[in-house]
Amino acid sequence: MKKMTNHFKNIKNKIVNFNYIEYASTNRQFIAFIISNLINATMLRFFTVHNYFAIKPLLADLAIILLFGSFVYLFKTKKQFTYLMVISFLFTLICVVNSLYYTYYMSFASFSLIAVSLTVVDVGDAVIKNVLQFKDFIFLWQLIFMLIYHHHLKKTKYYEFAGPKENRKKRFTGTIISGVVVYALFFMTVTSVEFSRLSKQWNREFLVTKFGVYTYQLNDLFKSLDAKFNTLFGYDNAAKKFREYYEENQIQLQKNAYTNEFEGKNVLIIHAESTQNAAIRQSFNGKPVAPFLNKLKDEGIYFSNFYAQASSGTSSDSEFSFSTSLLPVTNGAVAVSYWNRDYESLQKLLKEQKGYNTLSFHANNGEFWNRNNFHKSLGYNKFYSKNSFDVDEENIIGLGLSDKEFFKQLTPKLKKEYDKNGKFMATLIMLSNHTPFAEVDKYGEFDVDIKEDGKSYPYMEDTKLGNYFKSVHYADSALEELFKELDEQGLLDNTVVVIYGDHDAKLPKSDFVRLNNYDKEKDGVYSKDDERYKEVDYFDYELNRSVPLIIWTKNKQYNKTVTTAMGMIDVMPTLSNMLGLKPKYALGNDIMNLKDNVVPFPNGNWLTNDIYYNSQKDEYKVINPNAVIDKDTITKNNDIASSKLEVSNDIILYDLIKNENQDERLDRVEGEDQ
Repeated sequence: MKKMTNHFKNIKNKIVNFNYIEYASTNRQFIAFIISNLINATMLRFFTVHNYFAIKPLLADLAIILLFGSFVYLFKTKKQFTYLMVISFLFTLICVVNSLYYTYYMSFASFSLIAVSLTVVDVGDAVIKNVLQFKDFIFLWQLIFMLIYHHHLKKTKYYEFAGPKENRKKRFTGTIISGVVVYALFFMTVTSVEFSRLSKQWNREFLVTKFGVYTYQLNDLFKSLDAKFNTLFGYDNAAKKFREYYEENQIQLQKNAYTNEFEGKNVLIIHAESTQNAAIRQSFNGKPVAPFLNKLKDEGIYFSNFYAQASSGTSSDSEFSFSTSLLPVTNGAVAVSYWNRDYESLQKLLKEQKGYNTLSFHANNGEFWNRNNFHKSLGYNKFYSKNSFDVDEENIIGLGLSDKEFFKQLTPKLKKEYDKNGKFMATLIMLSNHTPFAEVDKYGEFDVDIKEDGKSYPYMEDTKLGNYFKSVHYADSALEELFKELDEQGLLDNTVVVIYGDHDAKLPKSDFVRLNNYDKEKDGVYSKDDERYKEVDYFDYELNRSVPLIIWTKNKQYNKTVTTAMGMIDVMPTLSNMLGLKPKYALGNDIMNLKDNVVPFPNGNWLTNDIYYNSQKDEYKVINPNAVIDKDTITKNNDIASSKLEVSNDIILYDLIKNENQDERLDRVEGEDQ
């Protein structure tokens, strides 16, 4: 006890008697490195999650800077600048990439997205040209500052002065210990819920808010590496949870008015790029943005409360969830990193249980989102990509062949497949309505202004949202032409058409503020004090991201609007019941059997008919004013969302469906032998 007391006294004496002035004067470069990188991390939170005054992420960022910076003392004084610049470059790169990524996706970047970015060069170009802002470059000040300060230190003979007084071994040890102590202080404030979310890495915005950007990125690196070695560790535990989940949640497609109604019909899936319900509802001067889609939704089954559940894989994530009733992975994109797993899909069920010919059509490069491989894995017999179409400069819009030309060229191909191979399931992936919505001269005539009393008011002209409406109007007219061409070929006679928006269009909230609050007299927006002003908050924006889902047949026999909250994972089981299929591993529900449903999102948020829940802030918005919301409801729905995210992630990472099927086959063989 006495020895311990003396030990603490010695530490106290060292702290009290430490020559802080000499340390500062002989360590100016390292101190500048710490402060400048800490400022960058704080600026990133200022531009993104806005909690720049929070102490916790500041401590976490400081700890990482100290720990990585401590290794500078393994180098001689004159060579320390090189090491600090390398680390500064990495920290700055983290800030720049995350700032850019957050602007586009409202989330933070992942190491696993490096592989993804190599497959989506065209999208990357669109982002760089249309999303990159001045704030994304401002972080470079740190590198410029370090260079200027280094030049100043050389000029004032700092290195000759500091070198002889520098005990590099002690400073290395002391800085490491300081970093560990700061980290320990930080982790003492971390709650069990925050630890859990750090482990799962679902809600990146939450993690940066609580843990700072550097800890988030380091944790993301470990998670990305962990995914690469998932076959070595954790399989048994994941397989156990997987079996328990499906034992407790056995898939029972109950009979309803739509059971087997479409059995034997051709299935035509139209993947409507970036189409939101907001566009379908919108009109200008009495003219709807999407008149044909409005017609189809009135003639068929329209799911008005339907949401994409895409993550960083955007369109490919939606294809995946639509087909498999699984959620995207928390890191990267399934289409790129996990395409070679064994998935139960709508395509495979139609092919294996009903003998369908399964086809996909997309006039883009087959390497885009790795679709050459990904579509085979989903169960498509044939993928018609860019090489199957005639593409020239005159018929290109945005990233590739215009939708009208795409539909015109694919119709005879589909007719030929039908005549040769019989009933089909075909997916048509649209392309023209893709960000940045900049080629307005090719979209045709559609005004997004206001015309009154012989006057014209700009309204949404020259805004991204206004251009988006023009783009949707073009895509809508392309769909109308497609239906005419299909009908002329007799391809709609025995076909059920399913149209879905793959994800929202990532439109700026400020444009929706203008849309809802346009003051034509001032050509601006109402003041917030004006009684006519309509607030567009976080929840309004999130709820406005809903996309259309329409099931349509030529006889227009089924006219219904389904308002139950629904996600992309609910499509496969819903269609399966209608087509007479029997899936085993769906995570979604047949929505025709439910009055309420929990829709989980990859970031941990979830939606029901009654509320939208923000997992980052543990806040929610009541949608149904008659709903009774209590703590038990939140806890129950959190558990439902969490378990689906976890099981889905495990299925993908550990290839659990393949291994489960192998185990079942082995059990059958052993049973026959006995």
